[in-house]
Amino acid sequence: MMPPTPRAEAALALTGRVLLSALMLAGTAQKIIDPSGALALLDLAGWPLWLIWPSGLFTTIAGLGILAGVATRPLALAAALYCVLTSYFHILLADPWQVTIAAKNWTIAGGFLVLAAHGPGRWALRP
Repeated sequence: MMPPTPRAEAALALTGRVLLSALMLAGTAQKIIDPSGALALLDLAGWPLWLIWPSGLFTTIAGLGILAGVATRPLALAAALYCVLTSYFHILLADPWQVTIAAKNWTIAGGFLVLAAHGPGRWALRP
């Protein structure tokens, strides 16, 4: 297989950033529209419920920054850590669906780590 052209690499990087940022921004929307699920997981873990608001702020900042390609490396690294930390809430062995979500969080963290390593690509705003 031939390596992608510079234009194709830029398109792939942009597509990856859009998809990863969409995940973060969807998390923000979910917390605003119906925070009950996130609040239930915080409560089940014995964590303070007010943590939902800094979490929503972080997912908004990370999602928008990664989408725009601004501060991509530090935001992607922080987002990877966020995904690993939030997987803790989904390790409920009695519920296989929640365990699957935890594993998906680790996989998404891997995508953020690749983004942190390689940066935003050619099509990005620069601070």
